[in-house]
Amino acid sequence: MDQKILSLAAGKSVDRLQEFLQTLKEDDLVNLLQSEAVKGEAVGAFLRAIFKGSPCSEEAGALRRLKIYTCCIQLVESGDLQNEVASEIIGLLMLEAHNFPGPLLVELANEFVDAIKEGRLMNGKSLELLPIILTALVTKKENLAYGKDELSGEESKKQLINTLCSGRWDRQYVIQLTSMFKDVPLTAEEVGFVMEKVLKMFSKLNLQEVPPLVYQLLVLSSKGNRKKILEGIIAFFNELDKQHNKEESGNELLEVVTVPSGELRHVEGTVILHIVFAVKLDCELGKELLKHLKAGQQGDFSNNICPFSIALLLSLTRIQRFEEQVFDLLRTSVIKNFKDLQLLQGSKFLQNLVPHRSCVSAMILEVVQNSVHSWDHVTQGLVELGFILMDSYGPKKILDEPIETSLGLSKTPKQHACTLGANILLETFKIHEMIRQEILEQVLNRVVTRASSPISHYLDLLSNIIMCSPLVLQSCSSKVTETFDYLSFLPLPTVQGLLKAVQPLLKVSMSMRDSLILVLRKAMFASRLDARKSAVAGFLLLLKNFKVLGSLSSSQCSQSIGVSQVFVDVHSRYNSVANETFCLEIMDSLRRCLGQQADVRLMLYEGFYDVLRRNSQLANSIMHTLLSQLKQFYEPQPDVLPPLKLEACILTQGDQISLQEPLDHLLCCIQHCLAWYKSRVLPLQQEEEEEEEGFYQDLDDMLESITSRMIKSELEDFELDKSADFSQSTGIGIKNNICASLVMGICEVLIEYNFSISNFSKNKSEEVLSLFTCFKKLSDILNEKAGKGKTKMTSKTHDSFLSMNFVSELLTALFRDSTQSHEESLSVLRSSSEFMHYAVSVALQKVQQLQKTGHVSGPHGQNPEKIFQNLCDITRVLLWRYISIPTSVEESGKKEKGKSISLLCLEGLQKIFSAVHQFYQPKIPLFLRALDGLDDEGEDVEVSVTQRAAFQIRQFQRSLLNLLSSQEEDFNSKEAVLLVSVIASLSKLLEPSSPQVQAPLTRSHLASLRRPKFAQMLSWTSKICKENSREDASFCKGLMNLLFSLHVLYKSPVTLLRDLSQDIHGHLGDIDQDIEMEKTNHFAMVNLRTAAPTVCLLVLSQAETVLEEVDWLIIKLKGQLSQETVSEEASSQATLPNRPIEKAIIMQLGTLLTFFHELVQTALPSGSCVDTLLKDLCKMYTILTALVRYYLQVYRNSRGIPKIMEKLVKLSGSHLTPLCYSFISYVQNKKTRSLKHTGGKKKEKAAAVAMAMARVLRETKPIPNLIFAIEQYEKFLIQLSKRSKVNLMQHMKLSTSRDFKIKGNILDMVLREDEDEEDEHDEDTASEHEGQNKEPAKKKRKK
Repeated sequence: MDQKILSLAAGKSVDRLQEFLQTLKEDDLVNLLQSEAVKGEAVGAFLRAIFKGSPCSEEAGALRRLKIYTCCIQLVESGDLQNEVASEIIGLLMLEAHNFPGPLLVELANEFVDAIKEGRLMNGKSLELLPIILTALVTKKENLAYGKDELSGEESKKQLINTLCSGRWDRQYVIQLTSMFKDVPLTAEEVGFVMEKVLKMFSKLNLQEVPPLVYQLLVLSSKGNRKKILEGIIAFFNELDKQHNKEESGNELLEVVTVPSGELRHVEGTVILHIVFAVKLDCELGKELLKHLKAGQQGDFSNNICPFSIALLLSLTRIQRFEEQVFDLLRTSVIKNFKDLQLLQGSKFLQNLVPHRSCVSAMILEVVQNSVHSWDHVTQGLVELGFILMDSYGPKKILDEPIETSLGLSKTPKQHACTLGANILLETFKIHEMIRQEILEQVLNRVVTRASSPISHYLDLLSNIIMCSPLVLQSCSSKVTETFDYLSFLPLPTVQGLLKAVQPLLKVSMSMRDSLILVLRKAMFASRLDARKSAVAGFLLLLKNFKVLGSLSSSQCSQSIGVSQVFVDVHSRYNSVANETFCLEIMDSLRRCLGQQADVRLMLYEGFYDVLRRNSQLANSIMHTLLSQLKQFYEPQPDVLPPLKLEACILTQGDQISLQEPLDHLLCCIQHCLAWYKSRVLPLQQEEEEEEEGFYQDLDDMLESITSRMIKSELEDFELDKSADFSQSTGIGIKNNICASLVMGICEVLIEYNFSISNFSKNKSEEVLSLFTCFKKLSDILNEKAGKGKTKMTSKTHDSFLSMNFVSELLTALFRDSTQSHEESLSVLRSSSEFMHYAVSVALQKVQQLQKTGHVSGPHGQNPEKIFQNLCDITRVLLWRYISIPTSVEESGKKEKGKSISLLCLEGLQKIFSAVHQFYQPKIPLFLRALDGLDDEGEDVEVSVTQRAAFQIRQFQRSLLNLLSSQEEDFNSKEAVLLVSVIASLSKLLEPSSPQVQAPLTRSHLASLRRPKFAQMLSWTSKICKENSREDASFCKGLMNLLFSLHVLYKSPVTLLRDLSQDIHGHLGDIDQDIEMEKTNHFAMVNLRTAAPTVCLLVLSQAETVLEEVDWLIIKLKGQLSQETVSEEASSQATLPNRPIEKAIIMQLGTLLTFFHELVQTALPSGSCVDTLLKDLCKMYTILTALVRYYLQVYRNSRGIPKIMEKLVKLSGSHLTPLCYSFISYVQNKKTRSLKHTGGKKKEKAAAVAMAMARVLRETKPIPNLIFAIEQYEKFLIQLSKRSKVNLMQHMKLSTSRDFKIKGNILDMVLREDEDEEDEHDEDTASEHEGQNKEPAKKKRKK
């Protein structure tokens, strides 16, 4: 039968074929088809024959075709056919599908949809036919029966797709079904249906099936809805990451983890590659991705920016057209995130409203960790991002700015961003071997090429890289060696930082060490002074770090040796022996430096002590060098005065006079080296040769001799008496200044030496006092001479030679040592109040030095541990001295010039607390414990930082209360300001929500500890401000700043601002002089002297901060609104959480409005107060406008305006806008009056008018901006009124203040006056003409 059908089909007559087919039963035809398909030989020809004999124009033929289609689909799905046969059948069916009439196409499509929903598909091969059927359906223009309705072909297709997407899909056919849709013509709405369905299926698939599905989705994205696809993919992987992190950080006993980490990262990597590939082909997809992630910056961050999206963005940087945009987006996201975190940390108001935001830096570092799973496409982007952050936000060169140290822990957002960049590079370096060379090269290139700008952040990164893997870096040694060639051209700080960083490498690579030594030897004889200093710095570093055999173990090393030390120490003994030869060679090179400039010698003297401490076997060599150097300037005859040849220390070349030998530094170096040797080495050398003992005895004898002869010497012996010339303009004066500086330095060195060896003998104390007398005489002469001339700086820049350790010992002895045996010698020193004063002032100088540079001069000056220990000791003494002997007691005893000791102690405490905050934040608990004398009993109770800080605060509070209880004329303003500053520093240590004490304390101040400390501190400060009135601006400013800084961490300060504004208004009076003011007295600290500008500027600054917070919240709300879905249910759910934020914003603005309501009625003095108020008012209206625009946006999402917003608008119309216009008139009239009153002679008057005009123009500049801001506010209010059908403008009165009309008659009169004045005064200067010409212009503006 099948042969007959084939033969009839081969014939020319189709009618006979049709007739024959009609005679066959459907089942017979189906059976024939099945047998042909299974044989697989002529199935194609057989199907073609049947289609030929079943024309769609006839109903029977069409139905037969439908039956054949159904049968073929079942055959293909059964899996009984060979692949080639199945493909041939599907191909034929696809070719013939378009001939079907519409109703049958609908029926056929419905069969497919039902099969998919019911899961009847076996292998999904037949799905290739569905797109053809749906495409054919679109071409049918007639109405087709679909269920009970009649729909067009297009509508039927839409209905079919909708039904298909709302049904259940078998997991194994998701990819095929998604792929199928790419061949179907779809509208945007239909694409939306499909996308939604496929994205829902993500979570039901195996992880390995996700990448191919993403690929199919991306292909489909060319039809539209790109944003939805990207959102869905990012959200899916974000959720997966969160879940994975929760599992990893959760129960560690959980053996079955949903997704193995490696598998998840590989899948994410593949998906990212698919997306990047799709973006290369379709740029719109890339634009949509950037747009989506930029939008996420405004609203809730964590929905869009997540580790997956960051990795995706970094991969996108490989496409050139997106590179710059991506890095800009990432950079702004990072800095914005850090700024947001800073804003949140500083405001309790925001913390209560906004949950803790996710941290971008943590996400980026997570990407770095994830990139270990073959994410090569991300690593290059990471490296570039790291360098972009370091380049953009690293320290910038600012004149007279203190050096930024890595120890400073209170960082700005920019510093945080820079640190993040360094962390990215360091972590990437550790993980990815391939990229190491490039990172190292780029860091070294920046160190060399950017030497003129601050590069401490790059040096820190280089140091960290080398510390983490010195052995790995041996492979990159050529690049480091190449950098050494530039050493002699780099600034000294850069050289020191670079050599310190690469020092671990020098220990593992001898070739690198040798090349460095060659470079340093060349630099030693370079023409540039900096190059020679660099050579000295390099050699000293080598001496410190290459230990000679037998050297003492240096437990107090200030610089950690690093990982490489482990590698070096396992070497054979030969290394230490070789080191000795190597170090002695370097010492020979360094001896040659003793013939160079003073700066080079100075470096050497400052470095020798550290070398000796680290490498004690070099003691002989170093001490011998120092001794021979000292002998050149030492007078050996015991009766020759003075004992040192100061003339030989000064070099005269023609008119140029300069210091040749820093003799004071040489003696300082000798004294410290000798002290260290005697305490550390001599006790261990009991059987030492006499010769060597004599060697050190020589130095002791010389110092003793110098001491005794310096005491005997008069200033005339040095030719430095009062009659000497100290001016900086003459050669003799410069020489005398240098000599005086040397003598003072030598006196200080000898003071330390003699006190250190004195063992509390009375004779030595007298010698110390005599040396101090010499120092003081010279210091007084210099100060006196400097006071007359312009060279006041000479005495100020003199850094004390006393070491910080000695200062702490001296202060402890002077103020706290009550040992009976020491009494006699210490009473000698205590008898001199000047010496006591000097000891405290040196301590103060050392702390100032620490604040500026992060270290101090002298031994251990670079060692943070030692400095911290000394700070604790000094603070303990200063604290005791200040509390025991208050300033009032001391000053009533006798009046001295300058500050009293108590006041100096207080200033020292203020600077120490500030320095500890800056550099030693992690050690604050130890610091407070060291101050608390009661804590030495070793009790078991754990006392918190808050409790310790509160105890210290109370001592200073008592002092301040005592000060405030004194009469106004006895009030010590400086002390009060310092006390407030100390209390402010300590109050930073109080926890704003400090818990009450749980453990019972064995202390007398137990009861007061039971109240929360922070609230106690705030109420105390508030009480002081309310009850005390002092007409001292600086004290008032300090106290008010303290009040605000505490208040913002407790709650928003708007009510405080309102009360203060009423006080200011009461004291300064109203702009309408006829109104009698009722004085409010919320805060006694506000009085006529302090109200303006002090308090006024403070409250305006605080108001500005509140406005910034409100602005930030409005931007956040707008961002969330733009992310909401259009559907009503979603929008109502999404916006409910925003209600508290909206209410809080309106309440803040309402209270601020009453604050401005008071200030714009206040008769403020001209100048900064008026200027700042106008700017802040402008900002207030800008933010009110932003809120109105937010509600315009909300109104689109079918939500009404809350009643509280209507009240705010009403308040702004009645209480602020009219008063703003009155205030503008008041300001302008005041300026006019001030111009009229510039009297005097014509010439003086013209100059005064010119100056006044310039000031007026400057101060009235904000007025047009304010008027524009008010009008913008009213413009958007009108729009909101129209949209909401609520008349918000009923309380707004449009002002006439904007009448900038030029009155011609007045202008003519003024111009005539000007002409008359010009005729009379032709000789007047250009500035007068300028003043005259400007005046009418201003009058035009005013009238």
